[in-house]
Amino acid sequence: MPAGGDASAQDARWMRVALGLAARGLGRVWPNPAVGCVIVNRGRVVGRGWTQPGGRPHAEAEALARAGSAARGATAYVSLEPCAHHGRTPPCADALVAAGLARVVTPFDDPDPRVCGRGHAVLRAAGVDVTTGVETVAAARLQRGFLLRQTVGRPLLALKLAASLDGRIATATGESRWITGPGARARVHALRACHDAVLVGAGTARADDPMLTVRGLGCVPQPVRVVATGDLDLDPGCALGRSARDVPLWLLHDPARTPPARAAEWTATGARLIAVPGMAPAAMLSALGAAGLTRVFCEGGGQLAAALLAADLVDALHLFTAGVALGGDGRAMLGALGVDRLAAAPRLRLLRAEALAGDVLQLWERAPDSLAQGPGAR
Repeated sequence: MPAGGDASAQDARWMRVALGLAARGLGRVWPNPAVGCVIVNRGRVVGRGWTQPGGRPHAEAEALARAGSAARGATAYVSLEPCAHHGRTPPCADALVAAGLARVVTPFDDPDPRVCGRGHAVLRAAGVDVTTGVETVAAARLQRGFLLRQTVGRPLLALKLAASLDGRIATATGESRWITGPGARARVHALRACHDAVLVGAGTARADDPMLTVRGLGCVPQPVRVVATGDLDLDPGCALGRSARDVPLWLLHDPARTPPARAAEWTATGARLIAVPGMAPAAMLSALGAAGLTRVFCEGGGQLAAALLAADLVDALHLFTAGVALGGDGRAMLGALGVDRLAAAPRLRLLRAEALAGDVLQLWERAPDSLAQGPGAR
């Protein structure tokens, strides 16, 4: 039993610490999972680490380097099963064995087929005591993007909407800056920073000429900017095109609708063109998953947001509401959903709400069965 009380309570406590460390890597480590590791010896933390930008070094390697010889006989709390395959670095399971860990605690198996129980098996074969099933719900929530990519081939999709009290995003003349205040806008930049990519539709790209970068946080690396534009009908001289060699820009397009000359113009800017025949929402997300993304933050516009909701692809919705009313002649927050019965309407559950200096932020989410228990817990 770990020093200081009931084993299960202590395991949960230290796993929450590991999850807090793991969160530091969100948006920075794709296609790898964001993992945290804390090494505890006789009730004292002797090493901690989290996955570094770009996915290397892994959390376990960082924690072991800090722990040094104090890792021998200790317990490692890792927010995902340690890897067991050779990549750019040796397997973390082998490193934990070599360091003399007595015990390893994780939430569940890593669904990556290269791991999927093999890391736990390596540890057990070496005589390391392995405990799984600790803080599975919290771990699955944190790793949801990685888990979705491994199990269904798409990233987590978080949708951001900012609107008036009556669900409008602009006046009848199109004026929209700014409906929400500086506190809400600062939060949007923080949300961009913890996602791998920011996604918008072509209409938003044309109307706003955005940069879609994280500003004010000293964030490096920047998220990938992604635009869904079926026929690449965007000016390569826009802000996104001018910055494509400095900050990654991906364009989802339908090759059957794209003039070759226009594709060549965009390729010359440094943008990456990703072909998605038909441009169905599910196909777009699958293409982004195949490209390595695990967490995508969609900032609209209304047509794209409606298409994602209608396709039941929105995992989380960040709804910013301002204390202003624009009336029925204002531009609607969402495009047409084609809902003719309430039973067919997309439904989300409210997770929390908070005040942001005059605005309100509500976090809604889908409630998938996968959050009830992590994958492969045993």
